[in-house]
Amino acid sequence: MAISVGDRLPDVQLAYMGAEGPEFVSLGEKLKGRRVVIFALPGAFTPTCSSAHLPSFIRTKAQFDAKGVDEIICISVNDIHVMKLWAEMSGADAAGITMLADPAAEYTKAVGMSFTAEAIGFIDRSVRYALFADDGVVKVINVEEARGVCELSGGETMLDDLEKVMA
Repeated sequence: MAISVGDRLPDVQLAYMGAEGPEFVSLGEKLKGRRVVIFALPGAFTPTCSSAHLPSFIRTKAQFDAKGVDEIICISVNDIHVMKLWAEMSGADAAGITMLADPAAEYTKAVGMSFTAEAIGFIDRSVRYALFADDGVVKVINVEEARGVCELSGGETMLDDLEKVMA
């Protein structure tokens, strides 16, 4: 079942390329006592992810900071090398977006957001969505119904939704 408002996010290990090589982070520890926006997408360098979804959070990062959001995290079922390169090439690193890999789709499956489209080589990829969690509990979640669009899960929509839950 897909995660929903009121649910606690799972404490899984996600990965990133650190200065000394691969590193892992406990999502539960990362969320503890913090206000965090997480957005997940089907894949690094894919068309809608690169042209709409990630850019929407890069361009709105300062507005999230002003609202008291502690961190914006992008999660994708990719390896750490791909996520690192995408972060550098897209400007996500410079903007301060945290890019985390879910290489075995452990997190994606735990929150009930995986899908497979074998015809295009997507196995256990993430549905496109964005959520806001306070101390690890989901307060807002916006899931795209259609593939290849970023209407409900973009940065601007999440900013509007935060007005309601952070007031």
